[in-house]
Amino acid sequence: MATNELHGKQSRLVDLITVQPGAVVSKTLIERPTGTVTLFAFDKGQKLSEHTAPFDALVAVLQGSVDIILDGVHHTLTAGDAIVMPGGVVHAVDALEPCIWLLTMIRS
Repeated sequence: MATNELHGKQSRLVDLITVQPGAVVSKTLIERPTGTVTLFAFDKGQKLSEHTAPFDALVAVLQGSVDIILDGVHHTLTAGDAIVMPGGVVHAVDALEPCIWLLTMIRS
């Protein structure tokens, strides 16, 4: 559940979450009926298995590198890179090294 802790405050996103050994960590920054903004920290080798979501989502890598697999096609993203995962398309995530990334999902 998102809190209002960031409202009106300047933040360095990579300082809001920490990569934990052997783990996936998430922190919801904004949660509304129209969409969510979630920060993720994956340790190297952590994965999000293949799945679909009904809505478009933007992945923006803030630190490290990650392999985003969209409909079987691999996309290696590093800090500063982004990709839109179209709704209804099978996708997965594989951390190539410890990484932090932001997911923005639009529901309308």
